[in-house]
Amino acid sequence: MMAGDGLLVRVRPPLGRLTVPQAIGLAEAARLHGNGLVDLTNRAALQLRGVTEQGHGPLLRHLVALGLADHDPAREARRNFLLAPDSSPGDDTESVALSLIAHIDELPQLPSKIGIAIDAGPAPCLAAVPADFRFERSEAGRLLLRVEGRPLGSHTSVETAARDLIALARWFLATGGGASGRAARHEAPLPTAADIAPAPSRPLSQLLAEASGPFHGIPFGQLDADSLIALAGEPHVTALRLTPWRGLILEGGADRAEHASPDGLLRVDACPGAPACPQASVETRGLATRLAPLVEGSLHVSGCAKGCARQRPAGLVLTGRQGRFDLSRNARAGSPPETTGLTARQILALFGRP
Repeated sequence: MMAGDGLLVRVRPPLGRLTVPQAIGLAEAARLHGNGLVDLTNRAALQLRGVTEQGHGPLLRHLVALGLADHDPAREARRNFLLAPDSSPGDDTESVALSLIAHIDELPQLPSKIGIAIDAGPAPCLAAVPADFRFERSEAGRLLLRVEGRPLGSHTSVETAARDLIALARWFLATGGGASGRAARHEAPLPTAADIAPAPSRPLSQLLAEASGPFHGIPFGQLDADSLIALAGEPHVTALRLTPWRGLILEGGADRAEHASPDGLLRVDACPGAPACPQASVETRGLATRLAPLVEGSLHVSGCAKGCARQRPAGLVLTGRQGRFDLSRNARAGSPPETTGLTARQILALFGRP
């Protein structure tokens, strides 16, 4: 898609991780074909920014050669998977993902926003991350497949996961799901009995403590090519695991104490804003950085009412409109404002910074 700084090209590594050679190759591609900036999305994907129209074709060929994209655009579009960031080779999360990839040609073409969460660890960790179909674990240890918006799911297994998802995707389309665009808004009766509840979600702190390496927080989920190469080159790092929390897990990396804690980063969301996004009428990340120490709880600074950086409510939301900000509390971007027409200077003064 086109952004204010050029084409935005999304990359979904097949198993949610970059090997060291892939990370270095991706960074080199970002510099060669774009402006060198790489975004981490809230679906654990990557976005290369500033790609020119002339560089788009060569970039895609570069990504295919790295094993980060399929040469067939239709197959690539179907592989909208999000893996639990603490999965490991041979576990059920990876095994389900590999089975889905092997049967990708049988999966019908779903609306572009549809996502599939493969969250088959001891308990879910992606419940708060946007998805439409979810593979999860019950308290009894059973693997289940659940439609977003429905509290219960149906039994599945590693061996039948691909078949069961394909059947559910066909039901979704056959019953008009394509019109609604998202599974949570689709109210048609399920095709099979759903009677298994997922286990309670694991706290993020537990997941990160048990991960295969330290979590490295990325402010606003954006880093440059040099920083990506530096992370891949840290001692003992074997791969970079993507997460939906604006950070990377450095597999095999150094002690966690040497890396940024996610705590402060996880409560502040800000889209690229103007001029990087043509939808935005305000600068966002500079204000968010200055405002974060003054605000308790979650903060969302959005360049427009779309609220791309954060879909769920935040304690304080600033939404850009016609070059100024609307202020809302405990709301989403674009919600009815408490105060309108604020400048960045007025907002900072409101929270105690002259």
